[in-house]
Parts: sequence; C-alpha cells; structure tokens
Amino acid sequence: MAILMPRIIQAKKILKRSFSNGSSTEFLAIPKGFFAVYVGEEEKTRFVVPVSLLSQPAFQELLQQAEEEFGYNHPMGGLTIPCSEDVFTDLASSLGML
Repeated sequence: MAILMPRIIQAKKILKRSFSNGSSTEFLAIPKGFFAVYVGEEEKTRFVVPVSLLSQPAFQELLQQAEEEFGYNHPMGGLTIPCSEDVFTDLASSLGML
C-alpha cells in the first residue's frame, strides 16, 4: 500500500498540531468537540483531534495499546498514544479526517 504525500500533508493541517514537551505550564485551549493526545516515541507531539475519532476501531486499538502500556497513568498529563507521529498521522489520514 503506497503512502500518498498529499494526504499526509492535509492530515497534518487538520490535526492542528502543537508541540509540547510537558515542561510548559501554559494552558492551550482545546475547542469543543476535540481532545488532546500526545503521540511519539521519545519526543511527544500534541495533537488536537475530533471526538468522533473515538468511535473508529483503528483508534480504539491504539487506546487499548495505551491502556496496556500506561494504564491510567499518562506521563504527559493527557492521553498518551504509544506510536510514532508518522503512524498516527497515517492512521488519521486513512480514517478520513481530511
């Protein structure tokens, strides 16, 4: 399966990405109907995604992985997804978040 670069670029625009390393105390507002997730292997990137993503089976698999790895203790203070940024962006793109 080939990765289409335009879809990845569009997904990044839609996901409203903001960077955070957890050391900032600045509050970043999340719009109604969205929630924040932290994605990445070493450096975590904050994504603000629509709540509708929760109903998607592929995203539910990521939630199960997060539960197995972190339980309810998420180190970033928000939902932490244990996958790379590229994998998450590809998943969001394939789920039609464009």
